[in-house]
Amino acid sequence: MRFAWGTRTFVMGIINVTPDSFSADGVLGDPAVAAELGRGMTSAGADILDLGGMSSRPGHLEISADDELGRVMGVLPGLRAAVEVPISIDTYRYDVAQAALASGASVINDIWGLQREPRMAELAAQTGSGLVLMHNQEGTIYTDLVPDIIRSLARSVAAAESAGVARDAIVVDPGIGFGKTAEQNLEVLRRLRELKALGLPILLGTSRKSTIGKVLGLPVEDRIEGTAATVALGIAGGADIVRVHDVAVMVRVARMSDAIVRGGWTEPEVAA
Repeated sequence: MRFAWGTRTFVMGIINVTPDSFSADGVLGDPAVAAELGRGMTSAGADILDLGGMSSRPGHLEISADDELGRVMGVLPGLRAAVEVPISIDTYRYDVAQAALASGASVINDIWGLQREPRMAELAAQTGSGLVLMHNQEGTIYTDLVPDIIRSLARSVAAAESAGVARDAIVVDPGIGFGKTAEQNLEVLRRLRELKALGLPILLGTSRKSTIGKVLGLPVEDRIEGTAATVALGIAGGADIVRVHDVAVMVRVARMSDAIVRGGWTEPEVAA
């Protein structure tokens, strides 16, 4: 995942192969549905697709590695054939990541930042894949929220580089919704730019999350405006990638935000 960082915001479309996704958007293992969803997302402007076989929502069911692998591999070959953009595998399990990379994925998105499976770094180094390292922890107790997150991510980055992962293959994610209360998630969003101290691209995943629901008092299906606000302000705060469900809408939000934050926009041609 070696994009021209800083030139614009890149959009990651979410494809869940799960029956228990918190956003009720799982494709339930149907390869045709996954391929069609992937084509729709890329047509709408997604730069990368993130494929996951196990829900990570609060209270999720921990399925076996074999079940996760079966879900992912049931749709990945067809998805790979259907789209040209990079595909990332959303997993913290070595065997699932290894199989996915062998079948066309080119990025590992590890929600535990190598804490659960340090060998992920070796796999990324051996295959030359991209590696997203997300902050996560059990519980919500911090000494100093944002500095603690930065220190944790710095340890994950150091472990990745020690294993041979190229620095330009690494992306960091503050882990909105993981090991954090709603108030802490909002503070991280306010202080997102502090993560630039790590000197790496930032991925932000806020799409439809419970913090938005708590602030607005809305169910998951009504959180698109709240998501748009977090995406726009996240871009203003330094996000380089936004991970979203509603690709078409958030691509427009990102383009408008980029025009303000980054400048250098050009007026698109309008059909007569």
